[in-house]
Amino acid sequence: MTLLVGTSGWQYADWRPGLYPAALPQRLWLEEYASRFATVENNNAFYRLPEAATFAAWRDRTPAGFVMAVKASRYLTHIKRLRDPEEPVGRLMARAAGLGERLGPVLLQLPPTLRADPEALARCLRCFPAGVRVAVEPRHETWWTDGTRAVLEEHGAALCWADRGSRPVTPLWRTADWGYVRFHAGRAAPWPRYGRRALASWARRVADAYPDAADVYAYFNNDPGGAAYRDAAVFARAARALGRTVSRTPGA
Repeated sequence: MTLLVGTSGWQYADWRPGLYPAALPQRLWLEEYASRFATVENNNAFYRLPEAATFAAWRDRTPAGFVMAVKASRYLTHIKRLRDPEEPVGRLMARAAGLGERLGPVLLQLPPTLRADPEALARCLRCFPAGVRVAVEPRHETWWTDGTRAVLEEHGAALCWADRGSRPVTPLWRTADWGYVRFHAGRAAPWPRYGRRALASWARRVADAYPDAADVYAYFNNDPGGAAYRDAAVFARAARALGRTVSRTPGA
């Protein structure tokens, strides 16, 4: 049980030579990433859902205990807009099963134009197999209602706490006994970095809301210029300073 800190993706050319040695070929970046971090959020699945064999290869290339969160396909969230979820959820889970014990939470990031439909969300969440953790990141203000919160709580789904501009853009509801946080862009220089004070504030929010025994997943999506892996390390240090158990990060 721990605070698992990582980034949203690992294949970014401008992370070399910062995170990746200059001579390291791209085909070995995942192995290098997994030696520095214990978790990653896989954004590739959102744009094009990989085959089960690809997920299995990622399992084989990462060490025991590594956790890969998977962002659900945009076919489910942005094209179907949560309608008729049975087939796309089934296909997603059948392929992601290739990760085996490496599989972490599934993220449903909803389109910013999708207005609240708690019943559709409930139908979608019911399609996931028992034991699969699902985080939901709504992006339209109509979702911030007691009805939405009740659906998430009923299904044990975590409301994704999202940050943009070094401030929360979602309510800080605790809807499950585990948590999920995403950092999209900070306000520090150079863009899109986060300042130390902002990251310390987020560490405090997590520590105040969840006991150390709870799993909380935190991913930095501000990848340009290596901001994500640098900010992840600073955030992890701030959480450790509060007495939290934190997964490995660079410089830990």
